[in-house]
Amino acid sequence: MSTTASVPSHGIAFRDAVKVWARVAVLSFGGPAGQIAVMHRILVDEKRWIGEERFLHALNYCMLLPGPEAQQLAIYIGWLLHKIRGGLVAGTLFVLPGFISILALSYIYVLLGQVRLIEGLFFGLKSAVLAIVLQAVVRVGSRALKNNVLRGLAAAAFLAIFFLRVPFPFIVVAAGLIGFGATRAGLSAFRGSAGHGSNAKTKVHDSDSALGEALPEHAKPNARWSIQTSAVLLVLWLAPVAILLAVAGPANVFSRIAVFLSEMAVVTFGGAYAVLAYVAQQAVQSYHWLSPREMLDGLGLAETTPGPLIMVTQFVGFLGAYRGAGILNPLLAATLGAVLTTWVTFVPCFLWIFLGAPFIERLRGNQAVSGALAGITAAVVGVILNLAVWFALHALFAKVVERPLPVGVLEIPEWATMNLPAILLTVAAALAIFRFRVSMLATLGGCGAIGIVLRLAGIA
Repeated sequence: MSTTASVPSHGIAFRDAVKVWARVAVLSFGGPAGQIAVMHRILVDEKRWIGEERFLHALNYCMLLPGPEAQQLAIYIGWLLHKIRGGLVAGTLFVLPGFISILALSYIYVLLGQVRLIEGLFFGLKSAVLAIVLQAVVRVGSRALKNNVLRGLAAAAFLAIFFLRVPFPFIVVAAGLIGFGATRAGLSAFRGSAGHGSNAKTKVHDSDSALGEALPEHAKPNARWSIQTSAVLLVLWLAPVAILLAVAGPANVFSRIAVFLSEMAVVTFGGAYAVLAYVAQQAVQSYHWLSPREMLDGLGLAETTPGPLIMVTQFVGFLGAYRGAGILNPLLAATLGAVLTTWVTFVPCFLWIFLGAPFIERLRGNQAVSGALAGITAAVVGVILNLAVWFALHALFAKVVERPLPVGVLEIPEWATMNLPAILLTVAAALAIFRFRVSMLATLGGCGAIGIVLRLAGIA
């Protein structure tokens, strides 16, 4: 009886799934594209637990959601295989290695950040990160901007966020509405949406997988189950936010972290780099929790550790709480800030999946929804370009000044403050990535090592 209870009809024991999800988590480097590729290789090609069609259908649903699609895909497949506990374990393990790594590196950053070796490491990582963000612009742009209408929407999004400082959520909503409305009106420009395709040479069909083609009984739509489960997750997500607001007040740094990142969890469509533009816009320019250069340092940490790239928000919450600790010990406050940030960032991901996954068949083949996603994806290209330009200005120049325009604001670098070693190292990183196809981790490691050498030599 115990064996039957522990092994579902598809024959995959829960303990075996836990081991595989831990393996996926440890190998999940390289941003969402790399993480999705790891899951596809292990779950579809190697284990054959799930077929190609179901994997891509789940991914398409996750791409419609706010938040990190790779982690949500892990939650979805974990739930599909082993119900709620499968989704909880898959989603939690996906985040855990990155959380531990970034927390440890954050301690090193605030305690040893002035050590020349550490300064050199982060100097080099900044250059690599700039090249990686530029690669994201090219990669997403080449996939998403298939016609002049979409290119125009991307350009408008860039102008809106870079010059006019339009908040990222408004850009996303507007782009989605434009794509939705245009598709409903019969325009073909927004038909089809970008996705992460498979490079597998041998396709694993659903019928050949352990899960098979049939929908598991627990995965069938059940409004009562979805509402009850979602209500529990909603309380787990928002109760800490409400308590902080009631006890500490809205001006407290923990309250601000909880509210800001809860808002982010609802509006951050379009992938990690688009989210970073929103985080940088608010955390740096509005809340002043960290500087632009520190934001780049945090992105370097997130790029070099496993887990979702959006884990950079943990670094943001860590520094924000560290500097706004008040009567608390700064390191204790920073640790609490990191935990709070991670909680309000990732708990909503479980909510979106458990609420909507049983009903995803209603989204299949919906052209209007696909049009909305195509519009959002096009706008995201402009947002990521803004992120690249913004990071470049603050990483390559010591001083950047704002010049008011008749409409909007323009940031202009003071050319006398140009950091020539940083520019040369960024060019080298870009050549490594674009010309010689060097991997992201190798580029980060090489730039970090060069940065240390330059710093110790007194050049950087």
